[in-house]
Amino acid sequence: MKTLKITKPTMEKRVSRFAELKPLPIQIDKNIPQEGKDIVYARELLSVIGLDPSEGKTPINSRAPIIGAGGITMTLAKCPIGQGPGLHNHLATFETFTVLEGEFLIKWNDDGSEELILKKHDTISIPPGVCRSFTNIGKEEGLLQVIISGGIHDMNDISFTPLAASQMEKIEPNLSKKFEDVGFKFNAGI
Repeated sequence: MKTLKITKPTMEKRVSRFAELKPLPIQIDKNIPQEGKDIVYARELLSVIGLDPSEGKTPINSRAPIIGAGGITMTLAKCPIGQGPGLHNHLATFETFTVLEGEFLIKWNDDGSEELILKKHDTISIPPGVCRSFTNIGKEEGLLQVIISGGIHDMNDISFTPLAASQMEKIEPNLSKKFEDVGFKFNAGI
């Protein structure tokens, strides 16, 4: 069977250096209060693997140093104590979490009525159509590996519950509209 031979410079294009990862552009937007961003994102969402352009374009992995890994995307979610995104749904993709540092409370269903705790190296894979959230409940900053598989993870794939929009409106009038303007939806469970 014929194999591939890859040079070191070519393989370097398939390496992600943690120290060089940068948050998503919308996460550094100074016009959006941090408290509002915390409702839909981990404090820092660092793209590691993005989709090959032929598989689709998604702003969620726009800064990924590795492009194309068989239809998956991978991010690292850094969360200070008590932080993590609210309940959201992926319509067509699986979302798999592995705890790298800390301890996370995972909630699921439209109302977050079910929950469990993941500790270091524990993994959970949540199927499409199920609302989920994660919150760092550890004693230090948490780090969660997030792998999206089974479809195109773009702005059409994700939706937050209406509760997220109402929480944003308490922070700043029309704040949810700023997120809707970049493609977020707040209709999960409706």
